[in-house]
Amino acid sequence: MLYYIQKERGDKKMTIYFDMDGTIANLYSVDGWLDSIIKGHTKPYRLAKRMYDKETIETIKTLKENGAKIGIVSWLAKNSTKEYDEKVTKAKLNWLAKNFNFADEIHIIPYGTDKKSVVLDKNGYLVDDEIGNLKAWGNKTINAKEMKKELKKLL
Repeated sequence: MLYYIQKERGDKKMTIYFDMDGTIANLYSVDGWLDSIIKGHTKPYRLAKRMYDKETIETIKTLKENGAKIGIVSWLAKNSTKEYDEKVTKAKLNWLAKNFNFADEIHIIPYGTDKKSVVLDKNGYLVDDEIGNLKAWGNKTINAKEMKKELKKLL
């Protein structure tokens, strides 16, 4: 299953793609997150708190105002079913609508999919907490732990 949206795009200077779980959504801090996922519940995806502060959002908005596009590229759960993927996709989209509602492009893809293979801007940046994803992406990566500082450098 692949969920994808794209808003109308004009000229762009860059695209910055954000992972969700562990990068902008604190899924892993939700009590019983792993057990919930194993049991097929969407609780962690619905209740995850934001992992960024107001200053980071202001930086992202300023980048966007200056021509950057914002994307989401997020994996579904490992070893999941089509039915669970649909529930998780809905939960992630609802979370984004409530917490991070300015993405121009959203990809919610099967676990383990090469993230760069599904995005529109192959020269864009990836912000992710998973070192393997950063290595697979190549250059133009931002470790989620350094998100605030590194995004400011892009201004």
